[in-house]
Amino acid sequence: MEQLKHECGVAMIRLLKPSDYYKEKYGTQQFGLNKLYLMMEKQHNRGQEGAGIACVDMHAPAGTEYMFRERAEGSDAITKVFRQTGSSFSGQLYMGHLRYSTTGKSGLTFVHPFLRRNNWRAKNLCLCGNFNMTNIDEVFSFLIRQGQSPRIYGDSYITLELMGHRLDREVERLYEKAKTMGLSQQAITQYIDNHVCISNVLKTTMPHFDGGYVMCGLTGSGEMFAVRDPWGMRPAYYYQDEELVAVASERPVIQTTFDLDADDIKELSPGKALVIHKNGECKTEAIFSNKQGEKTEKPAACSFERIYFSRGSDRDIYQERKLLGEQLSRPILKTIGEDVAHTVFSYIPNTAEVAFFGMTDGVRRLGYDVRIEKVIWKDIKLRTFITEGNERNDLAAHVYDITYGSLKAHEDNLVIIDDSIVRGTTLRESIFKMLDRLHPKKIVMVSSSPQIRYPDYYGIDMPSLEELCAFRAAMALIEEKNMMHLVRETCRLCKEKPLEDNHVRSIYAPFSVEEINRKIVEMLRPDGMQAPVELVFQSIEGLHKACPGHPGDWYFSGNYPTRGGIRLANQAFISYVENVLKI
Repeated sequence: MEQLKHECGVAMIRLLKPSDYYKEKYGTQQFGLNKLYLMMEKQHNRGQEGAGIACVDMHAPAGTEYMFRERAEGSDAITKVFRQTGSSFSGQLYMGHLRYSTTGKSGLTFVHPFLRRNNWRAKNLCLCGNFNMTNIDEVFSFLIRQGQSPRIYGDSYITLELMGHRLDREVERLYEKAKTMGLSQQAITQYIDNHVCISNVLKTTMPHFDGGYVMCGLTGSGEMFAVRDPWGMRPAYYYQDEELVAVASERPVIQTTFDLDADDIKELSPGKALVIHKNGECKTEAIFSNKQGEKTEKPAACSFERIYFSRGSDRDIYQERKLLGEQLSRPILKTIGEDVAHTVFSYIPNTAEVAFFGMTDGVRRLGYDVRIEKVIWKDIKLRTFITEGNERNDLAAHVYDITYGSLKAHEDNLVIIDDSIVRGTTLRESIFKMLDRLHPKKIVMVSSSPQIRYPDYYGIDMPSLEELCAFRAAMALIEEKNMMHLVRETCRLCKEKPLEDNHVRSIYAPFSVEEINRKIVEMLRPDGMQAPVELVFQSIEGLHKACPGHPGDWYFSGNYPTRGGIRLANQAFISYVENVLKI
């Protein structure tokens, strides 16, 4: 309903055979580029602000280009990028990126991949990723202490500069080694190109960062890698056979592009890198030493990937979303007094559809016949940015439409499910007003995810703390009950002990989920609405039962897996108190 901007998407292909092999077998020397295009289109859901691709030709002679890059902005960026590629855009290593900004920065300058040029092939580095770093100020200071002077203050550029610096050191190590072996001139260069150990670069770069990431890269000498954060927050999958290696943010992307079974594809483990050497050797390596070992003991794979972000065509995600809906069947029946005969079940299009199937299956398993109607239609995506205030709200109210006559006025309850309730703006300005025109006896608004109580800092463009309707409800309850002392004490702890714990959780502690639900309804209920409304949220326990392999739930529970996330959550509350409440 209130769409969260997706995390970014990555795609990589390493061809392992000579180019003539693909021309003879598949009828084109553009096999790699064509497959990259398919992989990016299949992940279009993950980025609609920009796209970029890169390619390395290891066999290009000196004096000709061997590292190519194209980037474009806009929702049609994929099409633009591939139109810009000429016949020369071919090689053995391909990398693509789809961008959704989580920083508010826009422009071609911020579209991946990022490129660091050098006259030595092995020192050229091209980088892209699905990531957000929470300690970029610390890494920036580290670079300054080393004597560097980054041109741009941003996690993408600073990551590129730090990794590029470590790549330089790796090349210099090999240069000195080659000299001791008696090599000279081009023989030294060939030795370096054939012996770059990219895992050395990653092991001395990635432990500096706190955040969620899948970082992908190419070097001019033919190294390729994808590294996943030690908590496994951001997803990565890969496939390897005798013809190629492929990497993507989602499993079905690789399945569909290369006509594979789900079990053919492997998930990159947290804290590991998939490294493809210049000679085509492919292996996974642990990047974090034992000193960082404790990070991998508490996996925090993002549960929102399963609820919302990733394509529902994945075999396991489909079943997980169905279970998320099914688990809500009993709480829903309680809200309608088990009067299923006078209840219509529906969903908010389109991402909640699979949870809807699970919800209705669950009601049937409890022995009831279910009445299903498509009550809401997503009409058009209006360009509401062209107006302000009341005019904007009026336009937003028409993004959805309803099916008139889909339930019996004043007799039927309406149960309608969505994947999440974030700000609540669309409910207040559009959905509730429109549903009330059908005159339901009662509206039960269901969320297949728990209450979103905290911002994300690891790559999701989550609203700020004060925009979250659950937080606003908790603060309204605090004010009603004359508990502002709790706010001041929480703010004090956030300032004095910013890394010790997420102190913002104390704001919710005095209230039950049901109390916050009632306050949310009160706040979001538009003036003049007749039908009573009740909210049903997924429980955190239910979330973990449905998605056991993805325990990351910090936006629901406040349990941030890293110190950087804890610090930013506490800082968000301080900013709220000082800038919004002004106390």
